[in-house]
Amino acid sequence: MVIELSVGGLITLLGIPTAITAFCSWMLQRRITKREKAQEEREQAREQNEVLIIKGMGAAIALGEATAQAVQRIPDAHCNGDMHAALEYARKVKHEHKEFMTEQSVQALY
Repeated sequence: MVIELSVGGLITLLGIPTAITAFCSWMLQRRITKREKAQEEREQAREQNEVLIIKGMGAAIALGEATAQAVQRIPDAHCNGDMHAALEYARKVKHEHKEFMTEQSVQALY
């Protein structure tokens, strides 16, 4: 039994699997692109969260320093040295954090 195909019929038969493969590749690429976009959005949200945490920590330290300084000004407040130590510790942590962030920003530049 001999099957006769014309050139047009042969091209059509070869084109169908190619078209299916191209369609599947396009669908896969589209899915990968969507996944990468979602991952990028999550990464941006994570970075925003870290910035807000850092700002919150700075605000908490500033509030602690202000409270410690206010309590020290009250003449009849008995701090027994704990407030002074806490104030020094808050300042130390604030400066360590500032130095760390400075190092990280320099490393990010280079």
